Amino acid sequence: MRQFRPLELAAYIETGHTPVLLDVREPWEWNLCRLPGAVLIPMHELPARVAELNKQAETVVICHHGVRSFHAARYLETVGFDDVINLSGGVAAWADEVDPAMPRY
Repeated sequence: MRQFRPLELAAYIETGHTPVLLDVREPWEWNLCRLPGAVLIPMHELPARVAELNKQAETVVICHHGVRSFHAARYLETVGFDDVINLSGGVAAWADEVDPAMPRY
């Protein structure tokens, strides 16, 4: 699985790439902050809702610090997703490296 740091993902998106941004945090976390265009499927719901996602789509998995997203990305690979990327450092690092105005928790 590939991993991007927030600055890498921001640059990747700026060059026209349009990966699915899959946020696996809890709704209360999502309500505090999120990346624009991300979709929310909490990690514990992922097995039941995986059919909502396109296995062929490039998918960036996002959480608070990058640990849950790493495990969720590994899960997606085991069920046949072809192109999965973990956001290393999560939204916390995104706030530090890309968007200092993003709320932190």
